[in-house]
Amino acid sequence: MSDIPELLERFRRGPELLAMVLTGVFGEEEDFVAVPGKWSIRQIVAHLADAEIVMAHRFRQVIAEDAPVLVWFDQDAWAANLDYARRKPKQSLETLRRTRAENVELLKALAENAYERAGNHTRNGRMTLHDLLGHSASHTESHARQIGEIREAYKTAKGKK
Repeated sequence: MSDIPELLERFRRGPELLAMVLTGVFGEEEDFVAVPGKWSIRQIVAHLADAEIVMAHRFRQVIAEDAPVLVWFDQDAWAANLDYARRKPKQSLETLRRTRAENVELLKALAENAYERAGNHTRNGRMTLHDLLGHSASHTESHARQIGEIREAYKTAKGKK
């Protein structure tokens, strides 16, 4: 039996998982950096919004084209040059929600064999649509956990535990 329905559900739920972990985040907590050199909550949510836009393009390339090139993007350059440190988390979350909803509608309408279509990622090599979907679902979940960890570190740093 295929795991595509389960993956699609994890993918669909990602923005709501993120919204739950962001509940109550405001002010200096948005910009708290738990580990020097790592991103703040604000930056992570901006990254997720932009990553979803990139994935929307990759999904469409793999569905529509034969063996397209899926170009790696430098997330640190994006964070610096797209000013993730000033982006509004609520707006980034809304961008993620809207783009993810469009992606879900596209992906759930596909026949199962469409998930075998593949592109060639400039860093990761051959990636099927199934691979891309799994990566995207896990990516959001991983960053939601990371935000939870940052929130705990913030509470500890502020003596609120």
